[in-house]
Amino acid sequence: MIDIQKERDRLLPVMLVGRTDNRVIPDEDVLRELANLARTAGMETVSFVVLRRLDPSPRFGMGSGKASEIAAMAKESGAEQIIFDFEITPTQQRNWEKLSDLTCLDRQEVIIRIFADRAMTREAALQVELARLEYSLPRLAHAYEALSRQRGGRYGTKGAGETQLELDRRSVTNRIAQIKREIAAVRKDRASRRKRRERVPVPSCAIVGYTNVGKSSLLNALTGAGVLSEDKLFATLDPTTRRYTLPTGRTLLLTDTVGFIRNLPHSLVDAFHATLEEAAFADAVIILLDASDPEAGIQYETTRQVLAEVEAADRPFLLVLNKMDRLDEFSRARLRTEYPDAVPMSVLLREGFDLFAERLDALLAGEEGLYCLPADRGDLLAWAHREGSVIEVSYDGEWIHLRVRVSGRLAAALSPFAEGERHAR
Repeated sequence: MIDIQKERDRLLPVMLVGRTDNRVIPDEDVLRELANLARTAGMETVSFVVLRRLDPSPRFGMGSGKASEIAAMAKESGAEQIIFDFEITPTQQRNWEKLSDLTCLDRQEVIIRIFADRAMTREAALQVELARLEYSLPRLAHAYEALSRQRGGRYGTKGAGETQLELDRRSVTNRIAQIKREIAAVRKDRASRRKRRERVPVPSCAIVGYTNVGKSSLLNALTGAGVLSEDKLFATLDPTTRRYTLPTGRTLLLTDTVGFIRNLPHSLVDAFHATLEEAAFADAVIILLDASDPEAGIQYETTRQVLAEVEAADRPFLLVLNKMDRLDEFSRARLRTEYPDAVPMSVLLREGFDLFAERLDALLAGEEGLYCLPADRGDLLAWAHREGSVIEVSYDGEWIHLRVRVSGRLAAALSPFAEGERHAR
């Protein structure tokens, strides 16, 4: 099992860099994200190594000479742990710990520790426990030096008895099955709540982006939600939804989601499921980027990729560049050229909020269309006034002619009454 340590550890992060491209990246930039993960987990970086040759081996994941060099460097620097920014197998983990006499972790285990410390809701806690158990299962054998057996019966009546490893493995397997059943029940309940919420014609918008770009801060600034906001990765894991009214009077539901991250371990994808579902079912998506981060472009691609994985890539989105106050004028001009459709903003200084509200309102308003409603469908007309942007209304006997900009569920409700559909009938 994975112990969640609260004390502040010292560690030596290591990252394996293959020759996948010709980009020259400074060592500090290569390990910046791993160092942030370590800091969030309550650890302190004392030294680092970047491997520039891809020379994997079954024993250590690299040559034995380089492994010995790293182990010696860790001891000299006073590190108590070695953390790898690439996945190591259970066998390699055991070999590294024997070689270095230190605790050795990989990126996946560090993220699991952070998740376990931050999960608050029942589903998030279940998902994290599931990821922790599935990660620990193949590593159980390394927790035992002597694999003692249960006492068996006489020869010919019972077997030799199960080892303690087999008992623990069966216990973990049973717990995994139980957690999966509980998660299925929680998801069913959440789906029922979502159906009830969809009966109220209020558009929803999910705030997504890389971790620590200011999503919770934006939600707090717009709605006063009071969500925890810290300069740490994964400050919040659970989705938070609040009602927000635009200056035009349009009301929508804003949802703060968990931050994305590069190379998220597959066993942790389910731990994102609850919050990612909010993006998949939202009428629109706000993609937030940290404009001051030199890897903002890579983070944007990561965010788009994750949205595609949860089938939310087709949602209309508004790109927002946060933390513009940290940039000089030259960098601001460069970003405006690179992302001409983005909204520059500083949540900290509350700059750019007027343009943000204007662009969000236009995004939710959708495309302009002509509709011909029966005179008795005043409910649709009222909905269009409430959630759309009505341009023109005229009455013709039994029909209401409506020119309006709509999107999302409102667009779907009006589509049977489009002018083209009426003539087709």
